[in-house]
Amino acid sequence: MDRLTRGAIALPGTSLNNKTGSWRVMRPLHRHGAAPCHTACPAGEDAQAWIAKFDAGDLRGAWEALVAANPLPAITGRVCPHPCESACNRGQYDQPLAIHSLERYLGDMALKEGWPYPLAAIDPGLPSVAVVGAGPAGLAAAYHLRRHGLRVTLFEALTHAGGTLRSALPYYRLPTEVLDAEIARVLAVGLDWRPHTKLGRDVSLEELRQDHAAVFLGPGNQKGRRWDVSFAVPDTLRAGLDLLHEWMRMGTVSTPRSVAIVGGGNTAVDLGRILKRLGAEEVHLVTHERIPAAGVPGYDAMPAAEREVQQAIEEGVVVHEHRSVRRLLLKGNRVTGVELVHAKKLPTPDGRYKLTSFHGTESVLHVEEVIPAIGQQVEPEGFGALLQGRPYIPVDDYTGAVVGAGSVYAGGDARGDHGTVSAAVGDGRRAALAIARALRGLAAPARPDREGVAFDRLNLNYFEHRPRQEAQVLPPELRVCHEEVECGLDPTQAALEAKRCLSCGNCLACDNCWTLCPDSSVLKTRVAATDGSHYVFDYDYCKGCGLCAQECPTGYIVMQPEY
Repeated sequence: MDRLTRGAIALPGTSLNNKTGSWRVMRPLHRHGAAPCHTACPAGEDAQAWIAKFDAGDLRGAWEALVAANPLPAITGRVCPHPCESACNRGQYDQPLAIHSLERYLGDMALKEGWPYPLAAIDPGLPSVAVVGAGPAGLAAAYHLRRHGLRVTLFEALTHAGGTLRSALPYYRLPTEVLDAEIARVLAVGLDWRPHTKLGRDVSLEELRQDHAAVFLGPGNQKGRRWDVSFAVPDTLRAGLDLLHEWMRMGTVSTPRSVAIVGGGNTAVDLGRILKRLGAEEVHLVTHERIPAAGVPGYDAMPAAEREVQQAIEEGVVVHEHRSVRRLLLKGNRVTGVELVHAKKLPTPDGRYKLTSFHGTESVLHVEEVIPAIGQQVEPEGFGALLQGRPYIPVDDYTGAVVGAGSVYAGGDARGDHGTVSAAVGDGRRAALAIARALRGLAAPARPDREGVAFDRLNLNYFEHRPRQEAQVLPPELRVCHEEVECGLDPTQAALEAKRCLSCGNCLACDNCWTLCPDSSVLKTRVAATDGSHYVFDYDYCKGCGLCAQECPTGYIVMQPEY
């Protein structure tokens, strides 16, 4: 009698006996690939994974997937320069996904709804770990150590947690109520919280090493770098970070009529915007780099976030690109101006870049004050043995293990090569994983060896062009004090933006492989198809034609030689 097969009706002993898979020289495989947004995220977020849950309507599940890497999404969604968006494949199709806006949306919703972090119980059989510094690196390390079941004691020199988040991020970028709520949730996960306890004053590093199985250091950079121009220093010199701290504490600082701020980082940009708000008529930003924008190479771009620089320009800050201060113009000890010269980083034979000045390009800028905002370094008190004369703590690039210090780890600004909140969160997460593995007798975690799914692996015939959803921004004329400049997406905008994700490297359950296979060699399980695990290749009959891989929208199916 006839028998129903996958494709139609066949007589027993006919086509089913001809296992055409023996003809195959290439075989299809499911291979989950890292989306470029994932590989580019300093915090380690897999944006593709949590945006997929967002798009499916599981907002709490999306948030839980997000905080598995980053416990501070309401903060980083506001202040991160979002390199994930620069890497987003959608940017080569129309516009990159607004990942930071979706992250902020989930973070704000979690605070509003009171969602608790999904945490396991503390393992009483494991020792405790000390974390020094309650800035973003320390908070992330403490949170992830707690996720791994460890007991954590968190030390902070100040009376409140937050570090740079609290002392140097203006309210118009990060409202205090958001900062307080996000930090309070981290401190409530079961940490032994020790505020107003300073390393080197109240406790020593050696004492911490004796009392705890491991130590994580996230002290930040609190000491300003020395600045002069040919050894000339005005008597009234004020450092940019000190002024920023004063404004955060007092709400005001002494404001000149005209000022030149030297530097291209977020401190310089924030200080320029604050001085404009306080009434400075002329605010000039002098940087040897360029305004960050698409097409500007990383080595030549200001470290400050692109959107922050653009907003500063909208508010009246004048940016002098590729300029360096050649001389200070003084009348007595009072600044009357600066002589600028064209300067640019040029490649050297060893593959590095050297800042080079161009004679004959000098110009004079008349200002009443010069403020350096050229970065900071670790305050050596309590850390001298680790620093050994260096301005930063030397660490293993991936785990954060301090070189030659045993079970001591460090992260955030103190390591010298990371300067964003998201990078600090990533440092804390990786160090916590390394500590947890070490205390369980396991090998140190290895750096994931995964490249992002390339744009040319996607089949864009299955996607439509969709406009990027942009959050409203406060008009420049209304940016007069502490008002938050950037607004969040509304629910409709957020839902539309989540649908723009191309799901690079992950199964969409679109059924293309199942419906288009000419040999009916892709089988679908009885369970409702939601990902690649619900599709099975029948290699008895698959000839390896590659049609399934060709028509996979996301690059999830790859072809591999049969041998």
